[in-house]
Amino acid sequence: MKHSSSFTAALLAVVLVTLQAFEPVLTAQSAALTPQQLDQLLSPIALYPDSLLSQIVTASTNPQEILDVDNWLAGNPSLTGTALTDAAQQQGFDPAFIALVNFPQVLDMMAQHIDDYAAIGSAFAADQAAVTDSVQRLRAQAYAAGSLRSNQQQTVTLQQAGGQTIYVIQPANPQVVYVPQYDPTLVYAAPGAGSVVAASLLSFGAGFGLAALLTSNQPWGWGGWGWNWGARRAYYNNAYWGGWARPYRPPNVWYRPRPIAWNARPGYGGNWHYRPPAYRPPTLGSRPEYGRPPYSSTNPPGSRPGRPQSTTPPVAGRPSQTAPNPPTAGTRPVPPTNRMTTPAIWKPSSPAATQPTRPGNPAAPAAPKPATPPSARPSRPANPGQPGPSRPTQATPSGQPRPQPQPNRAPQAKPAPQPGRSAPQTRPAPGAAPKPSAFRNSQVPGLKPAPTI
Repeated sequence: MKHSSSFTAALLAVVLVTLQAFEPVLTAQSAALTPQQLDQLLSPIALYPDSLLSQIVTASTNPQEILDVDNWLAGNPSLTGTALTDAAQQQGFDPAFIALVNFPQVLDMMAQHIDDYAAIGSAFAADQAAVTDSVQRLRAQAYAAGSLRSNQQQTVTLQQAGGQTIYVIQPANPQVVYVPQYDPTLVYAAPGAGSVVAASLLSFGAGFGLAALLTSNQPWGWGGWGWNWGARRAYYNNAYWGGWARPYRPPNVWYRPRPIAWNARPGYGGNWHYRPPAYRPPTLGSRPEYGRPPYSSTNPPGSRPGRPQSTTPPVAGRPSQTAPNPPTAGTRPVPPTNRMTTPAIWKPSSPAATQPTRPGNPAAPAAPKPATPPSARPSRPANPGQPGPSRPTQATPSGQPRPQPQPNRAPQAKPAPQPGRSAPQTRPAPGAAPKPSAFRNSQVPGLKPAPTI
């Protein structure tokens, strides 16, 4: 009994800790939303055609299914038309998703903003009338701002119900649906005094053909969806929606709703002129990215690890950020060929550097050992014609012994200085013998030739 009581107490403690961890999330999603918050959530889709809007809000009641269907679409790029809807039915998806697979861009947009649509589905399941009022309130503002009008893509009809104006949006062509794209910070904002109102702030991409939905006699066919604005309820299969008869059961429920950052959505505080920092309106791109890793708890929407990095071309005149000649193991970097080099300057602590070749001063071979400082002058042997006891005397090409430099005088290998430039003070490397003509024929001011033996 003691072990059973201890196990029960530990289990209750784990449950309490888990509930406390999810309490902020559950509270954020279960709390009733204010009219302003509903307007913020519904503003990107309130101007969609009535039938498409009813499919979106009913599908949002199961956010995990939004992610599952989007993953399924990404893995089946070859399915289209009737084959697509039949395959979606075989997967057991709810009727709203069987209809929405014909609008893959819309489904992918819902997946990318899954937290917003999870909140829309929760609000719709709790109070359809509040969601209906928000849609009509937004349409009235867009119509008053001059943004919502009939055009070649859709028809806007004004009706009266219970002393209230109702705005109905239907496709202009019953067989093609155009999904509008717009910026909520512009279409709902009342124009200022003296401003010019644009004819329409709505844009439309390619239309979606309804052949697979119009010819189908299934409950998810296009004609069975819509809104009864007077009753403030959406309908499916020509009946008010109250849930699915056999709902889809996700094989793995990994999505967890997160609180909504209301100040990062348009219409914050009821001000449609307010534009959140770095806000980008939801747009419809292409179909879900084929070949991408499926959305999961470790790869939520908006995180695409498989995407290539940015390949923005470099700006003209701006150096590349890539380091030139990256060094490799065991090698030294190769310096650029267009860099100017400076002749090495002799230092006592560094080995002798090879001097560049100049006219009248042939390059001397490198000494076998480091040169001695300039102050340490070699002593002249007692007999220049005989080799000294410590080092042999190197003869010139003519057989003459190598003349020794005199103290405090410039070396004989020094060329005549050029006008306007001072010659660097250099010392000839030991072991190098200049040609005889450099001593007999050249006249250097202030230098006396060594006596000939």
